[in-house]
Amino acid sequence: MKKTLRIRKSEEFLEIMNNKNFYVCPSFTLYIKPRKEDHARIGLSVSKKLGKAHIRNKIKRQVRMMCQEIYDFHEEFDSVILVRPLYLKENYRNNKKLLETLHKKVKIYR
Repeated sequence: MKKTLRIRKSEEFLEIMNNKNFYVCPSFTLYIKPRKEDHARIGLSVSKKLGKAHIRNKIKRQVRMMCQEIYDFHEEFDSVILVRPLYLKENYRNNKKLLETLHKKVKIYR
């Protein structure tokens, strides 16, 4: 996933999360807000509760790959994805399906 498609600043994370428009599934929480730029962006947040740095980095790589396969970056909203502790109990395929259904739910309600 290109760096221009990512949300990196903490102010932008807080701005999207304070919008309080979110959707939940067992492995993820997805916050959304109408986009500011010409393309949609995604931010990832993985808590220290999920493990040490190398485990969190692996999770972020996996979720970025899922987003690259699922997302069309011409959507009308920016997203922040919070990874929840149940992520570790599921395999990659199931987590990808959960994120996909969550993304479809957002598209339906938008």
